Order: sequence, then structure tokens, then C-alpha cells
Amino acid sequence: MYDRRTDEVPPTAPTATAGHEPTTVERGSFCTARCACGWSGPARRSRDRARTDAAEHRAAP
Repeated sequence: MYDRRTDEVPPTAPTATAGHEPTTVERGSFCTARCACGWSGPARRSRDRARTDAAEHRAAP
């Protein structure tokens, strides 16, 4: 699954009602989970692990 790179995504301001909708962003050989709330997971070579990081963040209160 390819999500657009960070420099291709227009910046958006997080909103209070947005909730947590993390996505994965690929940059070179690394993949990072990021959320509209400002959270960012560590860079991973494993895309599956980055998706797991995103799912864990979505489940967090």
C-alpha cells in the first residue's frame, strides 16, 4: 500500500473533532505512521510494523 509522501500531501491543521485517523507515509525505504493529531511513530523498514503502530495509536484513548 502506498500513501503519498509527506512533501506531496498538502498540510492540514488538526481539528478537535478529527479523532485519530493515522496513516502510513513512505519515505525511501522507511515507512512511518502519522496521525492528524500530530502523533508520529518511529520510522520502520517493515511496513507491516508501521501499520501496527498506527492501529495501536488508533486504539489508544
